[in-house]
Amino acid sequence: MSELAKLRWRCRRGTLELDIMLINYLEYGYLAAGDDEKKTFLALLNLEDSLLLPLLMGDCEPAPGMQAELVAKIRGLMQGSR
Repeated sequence: MSELAKLRWRCRRGTLELDIMLINYLEYGYLAAGDDEKKTFLALLNLEDSLLLPLLMGDCEPAPGMQAELVAKIRGLMQGSR
């Protein structure tokens, strides 16, 4: 199984909203991302859904720095697809 296929599998979560946001980023942002952003995305995938969903939906603030930048990018991709 390729790295991208493994990541796609990890993007499948317990809620449709998370599935859509994570897979959308994987398809439209991940491949062009730098190493630090990719590492941050992998760290996000390690979070429990109960922490990740509020983070991506804007109900809580991400950690400053790369996590905040990535969360903003993921949110922006969703707003651009509407």
